[in-house]
Order: sequence, then C-alpha cells, then structure tokens
Amino acid sequence: MNAIPFVDAHAHLWDLHGAIDYSWLKPPFSDQGPNGSVEKIARDYGLDDYLADAAKWKLVGMVHVEAGADPAQTLDETRWLQSIADARGMPSGLVAFAALDDPKVESLLERQAGFGRVRGIRQIVNWHASPNRTYSAADATLKPEWERGFALLAKYGLSFDLQCYPAQMAHVATIAGRHPDVPVMINHTGMPVLSDADGRAEWRHGMTALASLPQVSVKISGLGFIDRQWTIEAMRPFVLEAIELFGTERAMFASDSPTDKLFADFDTCLGALDAITADFVEDERRALFGRNAARLYRLDIPGLGG
Repeated sequence: MNAIPFVDAHAHLWDLHGAIDYSWLKPPFSDQGPNGSVEKIARDYGLDDYLADAAKWKLVGMVHVEAGADPAQTLDETRWLQSIADARGMPSGLVAFAALDDPKVESLLERQAGFGRVRGIRQIVNWHASPNRTYSAADATLKPEWERGFALLAKYGLSFDLQCYPAQMAHVATIAGRHPDVPVMINHTGMPVLSDADGRAEWRHGMTALASLPQVSVKISGLGFIDRQWTIEAMRPFVLEAIELFGTERAMFASDSPTDKLFADFDTCLGALDAITADFVEDERRALFGRNAARLYRLDIPGLGG
C-alpha cells in the first residue's frame, strides 16, 4: 500500500501438524484470557501464508518472534526457523525463547545464540491480578533469578523482547537501567490495560520510565490487545504518544501476524499505522517502517536509505 521498504519487526510462523507443540493453539477455545478465542488463527501459518498476507507492502525483511511453542521444544522451533531462513532468506532475524528465571538458563542462551539468525530472546512476562488478563501465575521479573538471566543476555550478544503490562514497567526499567548493554524491545505498543483504573496514565508512566533508557525501543503493533474492536481514531493517541516518547529512531512498525489477525486483517493493521503517520516526513516513515528494525535487530538488509 506504500512504496516504503517494510521490515516487519514482529511476526510468527507455525506448523501445527509438525513435531512442535503449540498448546495455546489447541482446543478447547474460549473467549476468556488476554487474547480471547484463538480458534481463528489455530491453523498452519507458514512463510508462504505470511508472504501472501504481506503482498501489498514492500516487504524486504521480517523478524520472527518465538510463537509460544512448548518450552522443551524451543531449540526445535529455532532450528526449524533457521532452516527456513537458510532456504528462503526469511525470517531475516529470530527472537527465540528462554526462561530467564531458570537457574540453568545460560546453557540455553548459549545454544540459542549459536543459530545464525538469532538476535534476541523473548520470555512473555505479562502478569496481572485478573485471571482473564494474566499470562502467568506470578511476576517472573520480581525474582532475583530473572535479573541474573537478563544480565547474561549481554554475554551472548542478545537483545530482549519485553512483553509485559504497564504496571510492571517501572520495575523492569530499574533492572534494565542496571544492564545498559542489553537492548530491550517493548512488544505491542506497551499493552495498556484500559479496563484498569487509571490504565492510560499507568501506561504513560511505565512507557516514560522505559523510554528514559537509550537502549530501549518500542514495537508498534498489537492494537487489538488494547481494544479488540479498535479503530484508527481510538488508537491514534497511543501510536503517536509511543512515537513521541521514543522518537522516530526508537520505534518500529510490526504486523504481529497472524496473532493480530484475531482483531483485523494484515492490511487493516498496517494501513492504520500508515494512515496515522501519513503526515510524517519521508525519512521518519522510512525509519518507522523498516530502517529501525534492521538497525536494532542487526539485520543485513540493503536499500533502506538513511
């Protein structure tokens, strides 16, 4: 829909008929939980499916983020994705899984870092008092073991993809501030919880704390996590404020496909970000759509300009 080169900073692939288990994509399905029912996306989603969804955009690269495979199979998932990248040229970079609060995490980090396309690690740490919001039974970031695991990322040249809720951000910012050599990428526009009292203000406070650290950037996607019936006008303030907080050099656009397809199709999601930033200068739009993702994830993608 536009001629600006697009490096998708956050997308997923999965083969539900293969050897890797994705239990969250299996029935029974329910509208409860942070995603609501995932039945709509509980089908194979390979590279060709993704490329078909992205066909109207000038796609030049894509970062694959771990897709919730059985933790015991995380190396199998990375190996599968590396084989696709070797054969097809995409994914351009991989964000693999590791539980940073596992006392034995270092051996896994070393093995993940050994794959040529791996650039970072994600462990979803969203914790919320509501059972319909939380992803885990406890906040892993409060454990001293978690900070020890986080610190090890620098040793292996890995960044961290941070998916948490705003109420956790100030604490995570304190940890990240003690380890400035670990780049941090916030997932899904910071996932404000508008049903919480002062949810918007809490998001602004947490994002401000993280934005104060120069090694932290934000991926703008996941608008359906904010509001499952989102509209461009309702999301415009969140997108623009996130960009204002981090600047156009520390913000990246992403599809979060196919997960965001629970709420809107690929073109609607990207089209919203395109429309919201239509009056930005071309250099800023090139940074948001592709240049920043390539730089921050250390991808070798020519022709991005700037």
